[in-house]
Amino acid sequence: MAKLFLNLRNVPGDEADEVRDLLRSNAIDFYETQPSPWGISAGGLWIEDADQLARAKVLMADYQATRRDHARAQQAADEREGRAETFAGLLQSRPLYVVGVLAAMITIIALTLALPWLLL
Repeated sequence: MAKLFLNLRNVPGDEADEVRDLLRSNAIDFYETQPSPWGISAGGLWIEDADQLARAKVLMADYQATRRDHARAQQAADEREGRAETFAGLLQSRPLYVVGVLAAMITIIALTLALPWLLL
């Protein structure tokens, strides 16, 4: 029986392509299900053989560690060079959005704290 190896919900396209290439280059047989038209299922990569699944999990752990290290290095470089997104930068580029989100957060907190006392 096939086991779900990778649920493709919220997986960037480049990462999904790299995982497919990783499986193909290591001769791991898999098949892919497509996302449903109504958004119920996001699709996935499935592996039938238990031995290949175990090997694929080890390869995936190595791949994710490499991808994590690359993302952290990129974030550190962006912070050093001043390209990283900050609250001040977001406030400057999208002030209405930031003020709206902050107002919504304050409203939710106020209702959460005040509503029980008002309903007594």
